[in-house]
Amino acid sequence: MTRATVLDTAREAVDGIEDGSTVLVGGFGLAGMPFDLIEALIDQGAKDLTVVSNNAGNGEWGLAALLKAGRVRKVVCSFPRQSDSYVFDELYRSGRIELEVVPQGNLAERMRAAGAGIGAFYCPTAVGTPLAEGKEVREIDGRTYVLEMPIKGDVALISAHTADRMGNLVYRKTARNFGPVMATAATTVVAQVSEVVEVGTLDPEAVVTPSIYVDRVVRVEPRHLQVEGAR
Repeated sequence: MTRATVLDTAREAVDGIEDGSTVLVGGFGLAGMPFDLIEALIDQGAKDLTVVSNNAGNGEWGLAALLKAGRVRKVVCSFPRQSDSYVFDELYRSGRIELEVVPQGNLAERMRAAGAGIGAFYCPTAVGTPLAEGKEVREIDGRTYVLEMPIKGDVALISAHTADRMGNLVYRKTARNFGPVMATAATTVVAQVSEVVEVGTLDPEAVVTPSIYVDRVVRVEPRHLQVEGAR
């Protein structure tokens, strides 16, 4: 059986992430965002990163803090602009960061394809829009499809609720979001959790991400953010 390494600190958990890495970052807005791992990555110093996430950061927390620190070269996401995405907005408008917009379903499926070993897939989403430019288009049974390529990460930073000491993960409600699919699509998977329990404690039926996908686990204190309005 595959066993994850349970570490004492978030800083240890992000050790070895190299400049230029593609980092998959879990979270739907602030829900399920691996804040402690992101803060540790800022301290660790890796730069020139390509970040794949649903959003491009909120306020100046989590992913937005990583962007503000100047560590990200490119963002791949489905929803880059909202009322509190001013850090990304300023970077993008000044030409200091690249953006690839991917429809949300395609984003999840492209990562799932990477994890499943699928070379590419055809999808009707984005047909006839600028998002399809430069991509192969094919008609199947009278409907037009665009060829989409897998998204694979060097590292995935995700947040779960509970892990056992093997690295099996259980999530809490909507904080699950992209965590399970990202865990299949990266070479190294790092999970922050609120609790680490002994092997055999978790109900196998409740395990969403098996330990075979998880390399490192770190327990962090739960946090409750007071989210303020945009500037």
